[in-house]
Amino acid sequence: MSTTGISSPRVLLAVLISTLTALSGCTVGPDYHGAPQVTHANAFVRAPVTGVTTTHAPSQWWTTLGDPKLDALVDAALAHNSDLHAAQARLRESRAQLQQQRAKELPTASADAAALRMREPNVSILQSSQSSNTSSGQGPLQLYSAGFDASWEIDLFGGTRRAVEAASAQAEAVDADLADTQVTLAAEVAQAYIGLRDQQRRLALANQSAELQQQTLTLIQQRRARGVGTDADVERQTTQVENTRATLIPLDEQITESLDQLAMLTGQAPGALDSELSTPAPLPALPASVPIDDPATMLQQRPDIRAAERRLAASNAQIGEHTADLFPKVTMLGFIGSNAGDPGHLTRKSAFTWLGVPYLQWDVLDFGRTRGSIRQAEASRDEAIARYTQTVLGALQDANNALSRYGHQRDSVQRLQQIEVSADRSASLMHQRYEAGASSLIDLLDTQRAQFSAQQNLVAGQADLLRDFVSLQKSLGLGWKR
Repeated sequence: MSTTGISSPRVLLAVLISTLTALSGCTVGPDYHGAPQVTHANAFVRAPVTGVTTTHAPSQWWTTLGDPKLDALVDAALAHNSDLHAAQARLRESRAQLQQQRAKELPTASADAAALRMREPNVSILQSSQSSNTSSGQGPLQLYSAGFDASWEIDLFGGTRRAVEAASAQAEAVDADLADTQVTLAAEVAQAYIGLRDQQRRLALANQSAELQQQTLTLIQQRRARGVGTDADVERQTTQVENTRATLIPLDEQITESLDQLAMLTGQAPGALDSELSTPAPLPALPASVPIDDPATMLQQRPDIRAAERRLAASNAQIGEHTADLFPKVTMLGFIGSNAGDPGHLTRKSAFTWLGVPYLQWDVLDFGRTRGSIRQAEASRDEAIARYTQTVLGALQDANNALSRYGHQRDSVQRLQQIEVSADRSASLMHQRYEAGASSLIDLLDTQRAQFSAQQNLVAGQADLLRDFVSLQKSLGLGWKR
């Protein structure tokens, strides 16, 4: 009969655990079936034909410009930039939160030990103060205990699994945010470097133009000394020389700002790159053709789109996490240990103690708090859908605009090259005519101004084309690596 009394509770406990384990396969809330389709495959409807191909686009696009200095700067920025370090820290934080959520699926256990020693009061002293043979009190009461406590909340309706699903999607979204930071950083470094080389080139042109104009001024002064020129001619040329020299000051200032910006982007103090980059160098050379992949590939590789999709998945999982609060929660509590009046008896079989208790908790009446949380989660999911849709449409608009700007700027640079060649030829012919006395100084000054303007416009146009190239790579979501 004692055997039956012992085995029956064990059988009931085993049946209860089996039943709860079977129920734990149930997961409430909507399953995630992916983001909604926003656009069709033929998204680049305005892509220029010349200079662009739909072949595979390299992630490290800056290497196609053939500039080792730029390659080194981007690598340094990806290794030392403070914003990137902050994004990496946020990723570690999100992964730690995911680890915490996964741990909630497992039991928790703790070890404890206690020693109790208590002396009971001497009652006989209170009963009679006349007896000299009264006992001084009974011996102390001692109790020693050691064991393990464990608890496990059985995930009956999948609330914990949904929480893990949400945390996992959120961690992947933060990972995509890190990639987006890399994309932005690489583009910012390239833009700053192109700006620096553009400013240095325009400064060199301005110095050359000022020297040429100074030579012309010297020639005019000599002609006036021989009685051929006039004071008005000298003043006109002097004004042009000073105007050209005046453009040198802001260019010097812009160069200093670009050097400091590159230093900051690469995680260095202002002035750290002065000795390395102060020497003028040509603008990076564009590749003959720019690969852009297809729209579907772009939608997969743009980090901001991936981040928006993962946040949508997290919002969807949170609906199930709150829905599980509508149902009962069952926690298994257990204790295994020994209790004895002497520490040397703790290892005896008679001191062994165990306890197993299923604990049921159910908020039957919460006055709508749980359903309010569910509706809030559903609204957050709908907001995430809208944000994802807006992100995709914005990405397509960004890519289309970048393609359009790049294509038109290529055409513009070709025209600027023709204008610059024509201006050089015109200035050379006019200078010969002026020395021969066949044209006036005003004509010479006009052609020189046109030549200088054409040279500056060509350099600026080439720099703008490079900037459009960088913007195009950024719009395609290129420039990140794991």
